[in-house]
Amino acid sequence: MPTSTDARTLLQTVVPTAAAGAIAAVISGVVAGGKGALGAVVGTLVVILFMGIGIVILQRTAKHLPQLFQAMGLMLYTTQLLVLFVFVAAFKDTTLFNPKAFAATLVASTLVWVAAQARAHTKAKILYVEPEPSDARKGEKTGPST
Repeated sequence: MPTSTDARTLLQTVVPTAAAGAIAAVISGVVAGGKGALGAVVGTLVVILFMGIGIVILQRTAKHLPQLFQAMGLMLYTTQLLVLFVFVAAFKDTTLFNPKAFAATLVASTLVWVAAQARAHTKAKILYVEPEPSDARKGEKTGPST
């Protein structure tokens, strides 16, 4: 179950990415017609899906295996970028939508996602240490005992 911070971070990355995708769809629609707009929408959805899954995996790793967080993050982002390149290569000759609009939107949406995620993380109030419960301190004595 994601915490409110996790949900807020996800929301703060999805909304700007979706907005960038909507702008890309309008521009692609004007430049390349309906297939261009469709390519932009599909590109945006692919980025939101893959990057969203990645952020959920990374947040769960941070909670359960914090010692693996950095390595997992590097591996995850590298894998995501490689998968996105595979998508561009796989759909380069498609006739379902405009592949150039798809590829351009995929790159732009990925950049917006990463920037929004960095901003969300910078603005988040994340504790670096876990505070002790106040109940544990009730029995402790403070100050010098004489």
